[in-house]
Amino acid sequence: MDADFCVQALDASIQIHGCPEIMNTAQSAQFTSTAFIEVLQQHHIQISMDGKGCFHDNIFVERLWRTVTYEHLYTQAFNNLKKVRGSLTCMFDWYNQEHFHQELNNQTSDKVYYQKIRRSSIKIRGAPLSRSI
Repeated sequence: MDADFCVQALDASIQIHGCPEIMNTAQSAQFTSTAFIEVLQQHHIQISMDGKGCFHDNIFVERLWRTVTYEHLYTQAFNNLKKVRGSLTCMFDWYNQEHFHQELNNQTSDKVYYQKIRRSSIKIRGAPLSRSI
């Protein structure tokens, strides 16, 4: 993975999903490159980088990948990459749209995320944030 690839992936992600508040990465060369950092700064995205052995900085992602690996991938047999991708798509759709997360007051990730997006767009238009959506 080189810096150009990471910058392109970041740009594409921002165009499709919007800007995150924070970007957590490893301290690899591609993520500390001037080009990558500039994209984050242009979009006012807070930068967070894990140090060696600092898994606790990114515990939620680590927990997610543990679930994906041990409870999903290792429990199934796949004949080809297309089946792996399809299965992962279904798994992440379920995880984001149907799975209730204790850390999110027993709401789905999508509900919390899109509620926040709607509130941001209301604030940008000048309407009060206290308005119920």
